[in-house]
Amino acid sequence: MSTENSESVNPELESLRSGVAACEQCRLHTTRTQTVFGEGAADAEVMFIGEGPGRQEDLSGRPFVGRAGELLTRIIEKGMGVPRSRVYIANIVKCRPTVDMQFQRDRPPEPDETAACSPYLLRQIELIRPKVIVTLGGPSTKFILNTTTGITRLRGRWGDFRGIPVMPTFHPSYVLRNGGDQSPLRREVWSDIKQVLERLGWPIPKRS
Repeated sequence: MSTENSESVNPELESLRSGVAACEQCRLHTTRTQTVFGEGAADAEVMFIGEGPGRQEDLSGRPFVGRAGELLTRIIEKGMGVPRSRVYIANIVKCRPTVDMQFQRDRPPEPDETAACSPYLLRQIELIRPKVIVTLGGPSTKFILNTTTGITRLRGRWGDFRGIPVMPTFHPSYVLRNGGDQSPLRREVWSDIKQVLERLGWPIPKRS
């Protein structure tokens, strides 16, 4: 697979992006600055799925660009040994969910918001056809695996989505809230990522 970002040559993804940008299917469109479609290689072998954009993502239009995004980028580039552009990163919802729609504090998407927006994510998965999906945190794991089981019980255990292996792991923001670079959760996330690398047959980089 090429390490170049090939999304620009996939007209179906670009058409879907245009549809997302104009979407008014749920109340989240009333407070957004812009939609956050997702980014990465259109032929990515690994797809990371989070829950929804935060403040920095809403401002930039790109997924995972705040502190949690910086940690995810390190996981991909140092932990997996590939450029961030070689994977695909998206969220369940494409607009920022905030408490009481005040656009101040982030929150997980509500069920009706997920129901309205998730068809876009499902179409992204169909178009990209990743070999492995990594779900980041409880909301995305519960949605993709259609379960009510919590992330602490599911992380590190393979699941399945329409024939695609799914590896649930902790959301980077959860790691940051629980010690950041010094968090013991980093070892668990690294264990999950190693399983992904092994499933793909990719080399496991040496950790410094």
